[in-house]
Amino acid sequence: MTERAKAIGETELRVLGIDALNKALGPAEALRFLALFHHEPTDYVEVSKKLYENQSVDEIFKRAREHWRG
Repeated sequence: MTERAKAIGETELRVLGIDALNKALGPAEALRFLALFHHEPTDYVEVSKKLYENQSVDEIFKRAREHWRG
């Protein structure tokens, strides 16, 4: 486990992981990937709050549009 992983909590680690998956795979494929490992419940509302904090709705939609265009 890296020093950074030790220094952050589980929720933050999940947020970072989901963000990395979204960037690497796009939202639909990231969700499919996560479904493969769904063994324990995750508070996706809390994850979403942290993932999108300090971002405007316009920024979120702009990034989503970029993923939809491919």
